[in-house]
Amino acid sequence: MKNTTTEENYLKALFHLCSDDKKVTVNEVSKFLDLKMPSINNMMKKFHEKKWVIFESYKPIIVTEEGMKQAALIVRKHRLTEMFLVEKMNFGWENVHEIAEQLEHLQSEIFFEKMDEILNFPKFDPHGEAIPDKEGNIISQDLLKLSQCKVGDIVIFKSVTFSDSDFLEYLNDKKIQLGCKIEVLKIENFDHSVLVKIDGKNSTFSGKASEKLLVKK
Repeated sequence: MKNTTTEENYLKALFHLCSDDKKVTVNEVSKFLDLKMPSINNMMKKFHEKKWVIFESYKPIIVTEEGMKQAALIVRKHRLTEMFLVEKMNFGWENVHEIAEQLEHLQSEIFFEKMDEILNFPKFDPHGEAIPDKEGNIISQDLLKLSQCKVGDIVIFKSVTFSDSDFLEYLNDKKIQLGCKIEVLKIENFDHSVLVKIDGKNSTFSGKASEKLLVKK
C-alpha cells in the first residue's frame, strides 16, 4: 500500500528533526510542520501501528529503522529531483526546492530509478546534501559549520543546512559555490560575523549565515 502525501510529509519531518539517537519530540514536529499537537499525536499513533515509530504519550518519539528507511526514500526522491532540475534542465539551485516538493510524491519507483540512471547515480544533491540510496542508506559527511571554524582554517564548502531560495540567492550574490576553498581571516566577537577569503577575494558572512554553511577541513 502506497503512503499518502500527508504521511510522507510527516516522514520527512522526522528525517530532518530526529537526533543521532533517533528521538524527536511531538512539539518539535508540531513546530516544523506548523500543525497542532493533537494532529501530531494522531499521526504518530498510526505510525506506531505501522512500526515506523515507538510512540507513548508524553514521551519522545523514537523513529525505528523501518521508519527511517521510509523517510529516507522520500528524501531520496526529493533530492534526486532537485539534481535533475539543476543538471538536466538548467535550473538554479535556488529555484528547485518547491518543484521537488511536488514531484517527490509521485508513486512511481521506475520514474526515479530512471532519473537516477540519467544522472549517473549522484551521491549528493545541488545543495551538497547526501542522496539516500534505494535502500535508504545515506552517506555521513562529517562536516563542520563555518561558524565552528577558527582563524587560519582553510576549508572546502560542501553543503548548506538551509536551502531557502532567499538564502541561496544571498550565496549567489557572494559568488560562493560548492567546492570552493574558504580561508577564515577573522571572526568578530560582537556579532560572530566571519571574514573569509574565497578565490582571492575577501567576503563577510553574518553569524547567522555562517551557521548554515557546512565545510570540510
